Amino acid sequence: MSTTNSLHKILIVGGGAAGLELATSLGKKLGKPGIAEIILLDASQTHIWKPLLHEVAAGTLDASEELEYLAQAHRNHFRFRLGRMVGLNRATQEVTVSPTISDEGEELIPERSFHYDTLVMAVGSISNTFNIQGVEQHCMFLDKAVEAFKFQKHLVKACIKLHAQHENNNEQQLSIAIIGGGATGVELSAQLHEVSRVLAIYDLAEGIDKIKITIIEASPRLLSALPSNLSIATQKQLVKLGVDLKLNRRVVNITDTSIETHDGEIIPADLKVWAAGIKAPDWFKDLDGLEINRINQLVVNQSLQTSDTHIFALGDCAACPWPGHKENVPPRAQAAHQQATTLHKTLVNRMSNKPPVDYVYRDYGSLVSLGKYSTVGNIMGNLMGTVTIGGFMARVVYLSLYTMHQAALFGYFKTTMLTLSNLFRSTISSRIKLH
Repeated sequence: MSTTNSLHKILIVGGGAAGLELATSLGKKLGKPGIAEIILLDASQTHIWKPLLHEVAAGTLDASEELEYLAQAHRNHFRFRLGRMVGLNRATQEVTVSPTISDEGEELIPERSFHYDTLVMAVGSISNTFNIQGVEQHCMFLDKAVEAFKFQKHLVKACIKLHAQHENNNEQQLSIAIIGGGATGVELSAQLHEVSRVLAIYDLAEGIDKIKITIIEASPRLLSALPSNLSIATQKQLVKLGVDLKLNRRVVNITDTSIETHDGEIIPADLKVWAAGIKAPDWFKDLDGLEINRINQLVVNQSLQTSDTHIFALGDCAACPWPGHKENVPPRAQAAHQQATTLHKTLVNRMSNKPPVDYVYRDYGSLVSLGKYSTVGNIMGNLMGTVTIGGFMARVVYLSLYTMHQAALFGYFKTTMLTLSNLFRSTISSRIKLH
């Protein structure tokens, strides 16, 4: 009979970059030798690295980059459970999971609970709508792969209709508005411009020049987290591509056909994407008394531990202190990767009653990809001062971030093979997804 029930149970909620990397490394270190039972819980069956979702939305990246949780769990000695966490009982150390319902409304898995000895919250973040009227009803989001695929389907349909209207001498324009001038909004706008150019190759050239892309940003400049010279360089590149920039404009209302800003301007928009800020999920407010901040993030100490010694948090859903700075560790992919590495050490130590390891954020800079057109950013961050890079070198560094994530999941040899495979596949695949 299996003895797994007597093992220390580490339950990781959320299979994003941080959660999946942690489950993979702990599965190899603690799951394989039978030191602990590692369980990963997620509401989706597949994983896509979140910084790639703007490419999924534009159709320049398809489902081939999705990773099956069950397959990853089998190969790396942890267990995957499908479900959405809805409650926490700290006294009994149990997590409640809602029923899993099929698209047809059939209950596939009833409501159930999972016991834990150590709980890790790694659910990531969702868009912060700031309670602005009309956002939930009329905007699309890029928080999850399913939302990105949904936007992509709407985009293809809209382009096909635009092409057909042009054939009928209808000069109607397709307007796409992106609310938020951070990395997601900027990268999505560049990808959408590339899509409009690539569609010409597939006999959809007529009418595609009628696509209008607008970014609406409340701050005076795009990419406010980056140095001003990089922000200005990005703005110039986007203007060159024909992207309309509405800076210093705060959105106050969104309807089915338009966006209203604080100064009374009405901006027509057929497709609207909200990318104007993040927060942790609203149900974090009811996590059995755990402390959260104003955007629902779980407050943790330097070792990523909450006020409950059995519960840790990492990634976008954690408010982690950044020594020497007024703000917390920023919600970036590099931070999630670093935190997963640190928390792995802490949880391994925990098995032998050794002290936790403090997490120290290493800022290696920021990079923003403008697709085939450019990549801008700064590297090394606080380690050696800011070093501005751009063009091909910045693109290589940008892609290496994803390679690091893949290496954490598959190892370096398999990652190399995957990279080569993708290069060969790109020579026979369509450059964008057309269905």
